Amino acid sequence: MIRRPPRSTPKPSSAASDVYKRQVHTMPSHLAKHWNLEPSRIFLNHGSFGACPEFVIEEQRKWQDRMESEPVRFFEDEMPLLLKQSRDALADFLSCSSEDLALVPNATTGVNTILRSLIFSKGDEILVPDHAYQACRNAIDFVARRWGATVVTVSIPFPIDGPEIVVDLMMGAATEKTKLVMIDTVTSPTGLRMPFEELTSLFEEKGIEVLLDAAHGIGMIPLHLDELGASYVTSNCHKWLCAPKGTAFLHVRSDKQNKIQPLTISHGHTFPLGTTTRFRHEFDWTGTQDISGWCTIPGVIQGMEDLIEGGWPAIMQHNHDLAIEGRNLICETLGIEAPCPDSMIACISTLQLPGEPLPHEIMHEPDPLHEILSSKYNIQVPVWSWPSPAGRYLRISAQLYNTIEEYQVLVNALRIELNCD
Repeated sequence: MIRRPPRSTPKPSSAASDVYKRQVHTMPSHLAKHWNLEPSRIFLNHGSFGACPEFVIEEQRKWQDRMESEPVRFFEDEMPLLLKQSRDALADFLSCSSEDLALVPNATTGVNTILRSLIFSKGDEILVPDHAYQACRNAIDFVARRWGATVVTVSIPFPIDGPEIVVDLMMGAATEKTKLVMIDTVTSPTGLRMPFEELTSLFEEKGIEVLLDAAHGIGMIPLHLDELGASYVTSNCHKWLCAPKGTAFLHVRSDKQNKIQPLTISHGHTFPLGTTTRFRHEFDWTGTQDISGWCTIPGVIQGMEDLIEGGWPAIMQHNHDLAIEGRNLICETLGIEAPCPDSMIACISTLQLPGEPLPHEIMHEPDPLHEILSSKYNIQVPVWSWPSPAGRYLRISAQLYNTIEEYQVLVNALRIELNCD
C-alpha cells in the first residue's frame, strides 16, 4: 500500500471552514430533497442507523393509520397477506424463496435467534473474526458459556492488503471441532467488504454452518441468497435499503428450519399446520407489534429504485464510488495510508487516525473528536477507539444525499483538529 503525501493547500481557519460549510449547503446533492435530514447538518453516518426518505416515512404513517382504524381486522384478516407481500418483495430482491424468510426487528435479533436456537456440545468451536460487531460477538460469548463451547477469535489485520488474507486466516482457524462460523458481509468497525461468498462456499462444503451477519448488506451490495448457500443470513433493511427503523429479515435455509425458533415462543408453536410450515407459523406471529415498517418494504424497494436511472445497481455503484472518492480525499490530504484495496470497500470506509487509541475501558464513551466535529463543525461522523485491531478510527458513509464537497468540509475540520500540516 502507498502512503500518500499531504496536499500542499494551506490549513483553513475555523472561520474559513464555517464559510465553506455554508457554501456546501447551498449546493447539496439534487437527491437530498428526498430526505428529512437537517439542512445545516453534514450527515456522513448513514451506516449507523440509516435515514428514511420522506416517501417512506409517509407510507409508514399510512400503514399505522390503517392499523389503528380497525386493529382486529388489521391483525386477524389483513396482516398475513401483508407480511407475505413484504416477504415476496424481499425474495425477489434477494433471489431466494419467500418461504425461507422471516421478518425480524434488526440483524442483532436475527443473530440471537440463530445462536439461541442451536445446540452445542462441550468443546464445540464457534469461529468469529475480531472485526465482528460487538453486540453479535456478545451473543456468541453468551451462548458459548451456556453450552461449554469454545469461541475461536481470528485476528484479521487492518490495514490489509487483500481479501485472500481473510480467506487464508479464517480457513486456517477451522478444525474438526468447528460447528459454526459467523462472517460479516461488511464489517462495522473497520468497514471491510469481506470475501463472504468464497468463505461461505468453503465452510459449508466442509459441513460447517455459516451465520452471515449482513447488517450492512441489503441495499449496499448484491445478495443472491439461494446461490450463496449460507445456512443463516440476517440483514437490516433500515440501513442501506432505507426502510423504517426496526425492519430486518432472517433467511434460514429450508433444510435448517426445523431447529430454528423465534426468540419469542407464541401461538405458532402449537397452531395446526394446515398447508404451511412450523417455521412460518412461529415467525409470522410472535405477539402484537407495530408491523408498519415491514409493510413498507415493497414500496421502499420500488421507490428507491425509481430515484435514479439504473435503479438499485446504479445506487450501489454510486455509493461505492463516492465512498472511495471520499476516502481517497481524506487519505491524500492528511497523509493517511489507505487501509485496504478498493475491492474491499462497499459504501462505508474506515480510516485509522494518527495518534494512539483511547484506553479500552472508555471505548464506548463518545470520542472527544466526534463531539468536536459534531458541535463545532456540525458534522455527523463516527470516531472511536477499537481494541482489536487496536487503533483510533473514523468511518465515513456514502448515500445518495451526500456529495464530495461534504467530505472536503470534513477534511478541513480534521486538518485543524489533528494539527495536520
